[in-house]
This record gives sequence, C-alpha cells and structure tokens, in this order.
Amino acid sequence: MRVDAAQTFLWFVLPYLAVVVFVLGHIWRYRRDQLGWTSRSTQLLEGRALRVGSLLFHYGALAVIGGHVLGILVPASATAAIGIDEHAYHLISAVAGTIAGGSAVVGLLILIVRRGVFARIRRRTSAVDLAVYALLALVIGLGMAETLFHNLLASGNGYNYRSSVSIWYRGLFALEDHAALMAHAPLVYRLHVLAAWAIIALWPFSRLVHAWSIPLQYLGRPYILYRRRFRPARRRFAASAAEGYAGARALAASSDMAGAAADGSGVRPVVR
Repeated sequence: MRVDAAQTFLWFVLPYLAVVVFVLGHIWRYRRDQLGWTSRSTQLLEGRALRVGSLLFHYGALAVIGGHVLGILVPASATAAIGIDEHAYHLISAVAGTIAGGSAVVGLLILIVRRGVFARIRRRTSAVDLAVYALLALVIGLGMAETLFHNLLASGNGYNYRSSVSIWYRGLFALEDHAALMAHAPLVYRLHVLAAWAIIALWPFSRLVHAWSIPLQYLGRPYILYRRRFRPARRRFAASAAEGYAGARALAASSDMAGAAADGSGVRPVVR
C-alpha cells in the first residue's frame, strides 16, 4: 500500500524527530537547569487529594505502560507459543486495560480538579503544566476509547492492532517504513499515537523529568541515625529542679556549720 508524503512524515519521520527532541532536550535541561530538575511538588500546599490522586494515577499509568509493552513490543507469535490465542489475548487486555486505565483516569481527574480548586496551587501552575495535563488527558482518554469501544464492548473481537500498530511500532527500531499500516488504522488509534509523540517531545521541558530521578544511591548508603542535640524540655526541667534542690541543701548545710562555729558548740549539723 502506497501513502503520500504527509502520511510518511507523520508515521515515519515524526517519531524520530520526537525522540531526538526527547534526548537532546534532556541533555540541555540537565546541563542548564539542574536546580529545576524536580517535580515542583505542591504537597505542602495540599496533601490529602494529592496523596489519593497521585497514587491512583501513577499505579494506573505504570500498569498501562506495562500493557503497552506486552501488546506492542511482544509479537502475537510469542503469546501464541504459550497457549494464548488472539481472542483470549484481546479479552484479557481489554479487562486489564479498563481497570488500569480507569485508575489513571480517576487519579488524573483528582489532580486536575485539585490544581484548579486550590488557589495557591493554581498560581503555581505554568503553561507547560497545562499542556502536560491536556496531553495526558488526551492520551489516556483516547486509550480508554480504544479499550472500551474496540475491545471490551466487542468481547475481544474488535480491531486487531497487533497486526498493524504493533508491526509499525516495532519497525521503527529497525528503520523500517510501515507508514501504510498506520495510515489505514482507525482514527482513534492515530490520534492516540500522535498525542503520545507530543508528550515525548514535551517531556524534557516539563516537570515530567522527575521520573528519571530515582534515588538508587539510597539502596547502598548507610542508615542515617538521628540523635537529639538537646535534652527534652521535661528532662531539662527535672534536671534543673534537682540541681536547685541540691544547691539549696548545700547552702543550708554551710549556714548551719557557720552558726555552730559561731556559738562554739562545735556540733556538726545533720542535714535531712
């Protein structure tokens, strides 16, 4: 199947451009903006909604990425070799993808609403943050549409993306031009892929770079022991009281001894 120049650019040239921007952008960001290499967390401004939304989104997104690796990078012949036919695979992926995608959708909605409701967080939101949220919502929404309408509601008999999208994607690693396969894929799949390339190109210029800041050094570093520099207030008060009582006893004893010496009795006082 032949395609025009526009389709060749979208499905064969654009992916490599996005990857080049992704790699060079990270190098530039690390060399020029290491202090900005952070998630810019707003946990101090609001923590409850962030905790729930962040967990749902991140765990859901990780599960979705795992599903994409299995469905796109692993060929159908590999799953068939272990006894999973195409119908069973699509049914399993539809159910698992709906659960994982649903978790990511709910988490992302919580994070978006949180950023819009709380004024202090809204003031810390940049234009790049808005673009990232919009692209994430677009990618996840289109992915859910694919899973629900092309797989789950079709009971596993929907569009077989493993015979088109998967082959096109794996061909990019070998510099093989399979643009015709994507050019004839359903529109929702094409929009999903284009939005994904947009996120990859925007990644190094956003707070998404914090995904690579995994503190692996914590696995081998010694434990940090925290010790009090000063005694607790109650202990300090008790120690001060004891020192004061001891001083009072010493002063009373010295006074009694001085009085006994003055009257010539020579009797040594007994301090109780």
